[in-house]
Amino acid sequence: MSEPHVTLDPRGLDPVQRKLRGPLEEQLTSALQAATDRVRADYAGEPVEQVCQRLLEETRSGLHPDIAAGFNPDMDEFCRVAVAIVRREAG
Repeated sequence: MSEPHVTLDPRGLDPVQRKLRGPLEEQLTSALQAATDRVRADYAGEPVEQVCQRLLEETRSGLHPDIAAGFNPDMDEFCRVAVAIVRREAG
């Protein structure tokens, strides 16, 4: 599995957010990658839905509270990462 990456849709951003898009994407990606590593290391056969929820919780815990509160990722993408974790363990 390649490392997950967060890309923000610029259409949903105000001008200030657009200016901060690069650094924000880096911070979100870093938090997601760290969460993926932790969840992968602790995976013990949980269902995909539970792994997906844990990824979200772990990612948010790695962010500043204000950023975490506004972070509403595409859950389909998060679940793809969860599926990759589950399949890697099963495989």
